[in-house]
Amino acid sequence: MNPLNIVILAAGKGTRMYSENPKVLHALAGKPLVQHVLDCAIALQPQQVCVVYGHGGEAVPKAMQQYPAKFVIQEPQLGTGHAVQQAIPHLADAGQTLVLYGDVPLIQHSTLHQMQQAGDGLVLLTVDLDNPAGYGRIVRNEQGDVLSIVEEKDASPEQREIREVNTGILLAPTGKLREWLANLQNDNAQGEYYLTDIVAMAVRQGIAVHTVQPAHEWEIHGVNSKAQLAVLERAWQQVEASRLLAHGVTLADAARIDVRGKLSCGRDVEIDVGCIFEGEVRLGNNVQVGAYSIVRNASIADGTLIAPYSLIDSSKVGANCHIGPYARLRPGTKLHDGVHIGNFVEVKNSEIAANSKANHLSYIGDSTIGSRVNIGAGTITCNYDGANKYRTVIEDDVFIGSDTQLVAPVRVGKGATIGAGSTITKDVPQGELALSRSRQTTINGWKRPTKQIGEKK
Repeated sequence: MNPLNIVILAAGKGTRMYSENPKVLHALAGKPLVQHVLDCAIALQPQQVCVVYGHGGEAVPKAMQQYPAKFVIQEPQLGTGHAVQQAIPHLADAGQTLVLYGDVPLIQHSTLHQMQQAGDGLVLLTVDLDNPAGYGRIVRNEQGDVLSIVEEKDASPEQREIREVNTGILLAPTGKLREWLANLQNDNAQGEYYLTDIVAMAVRQGIAVHTVQPAHEWEIHGVNSKAQLAVLERAWQQVEASRLLAHGVTLADAARIDVRGKLSCGRDVEIDVGCIFEGEVRLGNNVQVGAYSIVRNASIADGTLIAPYSLIDSSKVGANCHIGPYARLRPGTKLHDGVHIGNFVEVKNSEIAANSKANHLSYIGDSTIGSRVNIGAGTITCNYDGANKYRTVIEDDVFIGSDTQLVAPVRVGKGATIGAGSTITKDVPQGELALSRSRQTTINGWKRPTKQIGEKK
C-alpha cells in the first residue's frame, strides 16, 4: 500500500457555537471533536499527520500535543483549498494524501480503509441525502462518471436537485494534489479557494475519479452548532447502546445511557437508566449498575452491585461487592472481594481487604484496611493536618464503633475494638478495647434555653 499522508482541517471559527473555544475542541462522547478524527487517522498508520488550525490560537495544538502530528496555522482563512495548501509543504510527494475534517468526528476506520482500496486516482467520499441542502453536489455525465463538484451557492436549479453530495473527505495522489492546489482560483460566490475544484482538474487530465459511500450517514455529519452537536451525540450514544445490546448487555432504556470512552462488559450485565461511563471502564460478569451512577476509569469484578447514584472514579472494585446508594469511590481506591460500601460513604486512596464493611455515613481516606473489618456509622479517618496527608492502618477483624475519629498516622491492631464516640490519636494494640470519651453525667435541674419574645429566628 502507498505511503499515506493525512491532513485534518480544523481552522474553522464555529461562529454558531457561540463559544470562545475553537469549534473542534467541543466534546462529543467525552472527548474533543478533533480528537475523534485524530484517533481514527492514527489507526491508519500514516507516515505524516498534519492538522491545519486557525481560530483559537494555540489552543488546538496545546490540547492535542500528545499526538505525533504537525500543526500548521491557516491565517487568513480563505477556504478549504487554501487550508490544504498550508499543509502541502510538510508532505512528501510519494504516496497519497487523505483530507479529513476536525468537525466531522465520527468517520470510521472501515470507511477510510475502503477509500484506500477504491483504486488509483482521486477518491471522493459521497453520500445520498434526502435533503442535500448546504452540500456540494456531485455532477456526473450520462455514463455515471464524475465530472465535478458544484457548491450549492454556485449550483443551478437543476444541479440543486441532485441528491448525491460531497462530504469533503477525499484521497488523492500527493504529487497531483500539490499541482492541482497550485492552480486553484477563487472566482466563485464566496471568493474562496475551493478544494472541490480539483475534481474538474482531474477529469480534464483524464485521471480516474472514484466514489465511495460510508456504511452510516452519521459518519459524515459535521458540527456547526450546539444543536448539531447534541443531535450527533445522541446518534453516537444510540450506536454505543446498540453495540452493548448486541453483546448481551441489558439496558433498562437504550436512550438513557452515555458512554464517554470505552465500555467493555462481561455476560449478564445490567445497566439501569441515566448511567454515565467515562474513560476506560470494564464491567465483569453479572455486574449490576444502578440508576444515575457514574463510573470513570474503573474496573468492576464479577457479581458486584452498584446501587443508584454512586460515583466510582479511577478505582478497582473486586467481586461480589456492594456499593451505594450514594457512595463515592475516589481515585486510588481498591476494594477486594465482598466489600460493602454503603450510603454516603466516601473512600479515597485506600485499600480495603475482603469482606470488610463501611455501611453508613463514613469517610475513609489514605487508609489500609484489613479483612472482616466493621466501620461504624459516622466514622472518619482524619488524614490531613492542614499541610500533610497521613495514613491510617486498620488490621483484620477490627470493630470500630459509630462516630469514631481516627487521627492519622495511627494503627489499630488485629481484632481490636474501638468504642463508639471515640477519638483515637494513638495506636491501639491487638485485641484490646480502646475508649476515648468522658463518663456520662446527668445534670439535675438543667433547662433547655427558650426563645425570647421578639427574638429574630
